[in-house]
Amino acid sequence: MNRIAVIDYGMGNLHSVAKAMEHVAREINKSTEVLITSDAQKISSADRVIFPGVGAIRDCMAEINRLNVGQIVEDAMKTKPVLAICVGMQALMNRSEENEGVDCLGLMRGEVRYFGDDLRNNNGGRLKVPHMGWNQVKQAQDHPLWKGVPDNSRFYFVHSYYVHTELKGNVTGVAHYGTEIVAALADNNIFATQFHPEKSQTAGLTLLRNFLRWDGQN
Repeated sequence: MNRIAVIDYGMGNLHSVAKAMEHVAREINKSTEVLITSDAQKISSADRVIFPGVGAIRDCMAEINRLNVGQIVEDAMKTKPVLAICVGMQALMNRSEENEGVDCLGLMRGEVRYFGDDLRNNNGGRLKVPHMGWNQVKQAQDHPLWKGVPDNSRFYFVHSYYVHTELKGNVTGVAHYGTEIVAALADNNIFATQFHPEKSQTAGLTLLRNFLRWDGQN
């Protein structure tokens, strides 16, 4: 039995993620149990962990701190594959500019920045914020979760803030929306995406299928 814990702290696309994982598990005939839970013991006993997130970082961090989710994620990152999605990825950073500045978990080095109110494309045209919709992701380095995903595949994004990090060796995918943004990060057992794989059709489902098979090693 392959047990996947989707961390429930009240701020995520929990059921969409869980349904997508159940779907790919059926496709590969792998016996999988997907739990949506905030129970530290159940998360600790799972084989894989998903750390989702949707909404304002201030509200997310308030619930993360209240439920001690940061420690749960940190412990999971030491021993098993972890997939962080959207605000889940941003919460791993040191700090976010959102809500006049919010301290995050500091489990990966980086900061979360606002796109700005006058974001422009290469031709000078105005870009809407939030960045919402499909965008190409350039694979910055090989990773098991990219297996079978063509380079420059399109994934679905919804965000007004983006991750910046000086640790370029952790950047596994980039996209461009007025500026270059980190689309995916990896470090040992963790793979984190700014995009929503559960909403990204074929490419996203392939990535989730790879996560089911991933042992946490690069």
